[in-house]
Amino acid sequence: MALQLREVALRLDQDESELPVETARALNLDPAELSDFRVVRRSIDARKRPRVLRVFTVRFSVADEDALLRRQLRNRRLSREEEIIPVPVSHLVAPLRVLVVGMGPAGLFAAWNLARHGVSVTLLERGRPVEERLSDVERFWTDGCLDERSNVQFGEGGAGTFSDGKLTTRVNHPGIRTILRTLVDCGAPESILVDAKPHVGTDRLRGVLVRFRRELQRLGVDVRFSSCLSGLQVSRGRVVGGLINDADEVSCDALVLAPGHSARDTYAMLSSSGVQLEAKPFALGLRVEHPAVLINRIQYGLDRHPKLPAADYRLAWNDAKSGRGVYSFCMCPGGEVINASSESGRLAVNGMSHYRRDSERSNSALVVSVDQRDYGSGVLAGMFYQQRLEERAFKAGGGGYRAPAQNLMAFLGRGQGPLCGDCRPGLTSADLRELLPSDLVDALQQGIVHFDRRMRGFMTAEAVLIGIESRTSAPLRIVRNVSGESLSHPGLYPAGEGAGYAGGIMSAALDGLKAAEQIIKQVRNREVL
Repeated sequence: MALQLREVALRLDQDESELPVETARALNLDPAELSDFRVVRRSIDARKRPRVLRVFTVRFSVADEDALLRRQLRNRRLSREEEIIPVPVSHLVAPLRVLVVGMGPAGLFAAWNLARHGVSVTLLERGRPVEERLSDVERFWTDGCLDERSNVQFGEGGAGTFSDGKLTTRVNHPGIRTILRTLVDCGAPESILVDAKPHVGTDRLRGVLVRFRRELQRLGVDVRFSSCLSGLQVSRGRVVGGLINDADEVSCDALVLAPGHSARDTYAMLSSSGVQLEAKPFALGLRVEHPAVLINRIQYGLDRHPKLPAADYRLAWNDAKSGRGVYSFCMCPGGEVINASSESGRLAVNGMSHYRRDSERSNSALVVSVDQRDYGSGVLAGMFYQQRLEERAFKAGGGGYRAPAQNLMAFLGRGQGPLCGDCRPGLTSADLRELLPSDLVDALQQGIVHFDRRMRGFMTAEAVLIGIESRTSAPLRIVRNVSGESLSHPGLYPAGEGAGYAGGIMSAALDGLKAAEQIIKQVRNREVL
């Protein structure tokens, strides 16, 4: 066993090598009495800026743990470390074939979990391998020639490949540690195991994906790219396979469907196949970009410091009159706004950061909640609503996938300012108040004013708004039961963000792990019987 001490603080002028000394001082010990010392969690405390602290949870051993715990009985920061006993992995006795659709986080971790239990897995991805995908996306950002099969939304790794690579989640589940450890084994930085706000960055994530693919193939997974699920095979009311590219049939005992939130043709296919779907609320709005040094100054009281990462923020405000929530989403410190379009004649944007987060600009989505009062009835109505607004954005940008943009103060009607941001292949000056429905514009304008009260300086002529941020989450849910199966189509296991059950890399990966566990559990139950 070992002990943990929380809230060990260091000033910015102190080095992490001083942690054992600070820990010993807090416990009235000699530093020499501590052994097996390591950091298990690291965060930033900027509540008393500019006096910013780095705060740690540390793990260590002492000769007599019981005696120390008795002496420190009232010290609630000190505790015995919980022992995590790994669950053994055993192969299934009966042969099992599973078709996994989608190589985003949910699909990847579902395939990985199934394969390590000896399941025969075929993994499909409509897009291309990450190496080829990078070239396709860079070409689009350079000359505006969109490849609808390989872009920011479609391809190995899913939409998260071109993002900040955030690995934060509010879910407390042992599978989270498994996911992080697996990513580190595939080349992600060790820091994600200890950082309170872990992230990989788009540049590091790409290499992780290549190694993850090799691990899947080592486990026997049949990985197929440029393979789009175009239909379901059903026998006696149960899904028994999938039609691929309108041509090839792949039989299976179970199908894990992890499509991603932009697989609109898949949604249409599911609807026409009678799969039970339900519309769900989502959010959309604009992307806001500030100078990174300004956000640092607001959050830290410092322009920059070598021991501090680029500052982030999370903002939310609820309009009591309309009931709409307005909030920041997918904040990218030291990143860039990117063109995330995936359909011809429709434009969407997102944010992306590299691991070092060293860009001169920081950005975030500013979005408003929408529901059936906005897009009407029907399970696909939200999707059609997204498409209509993306078509407006494409036209407002003047074509060629140039993104429409407006100075923040001009959007508020409080002045003018330059378009100092960027979004490849380019920006076009436009009045974003004409792009969005008026009630969403009103909500955003009020939200920005409230955000400035929380973060003085947020409302500035140095900021630019870029549209449209429309892919925050899936506009519908593939309805499933407590065992993870489709209510209407047994044998179909919807999983991840595109199925309507997750939001972000970690929660989607965890949902994929759970989908695999449900399939394995059902097979084991049959083996026992």
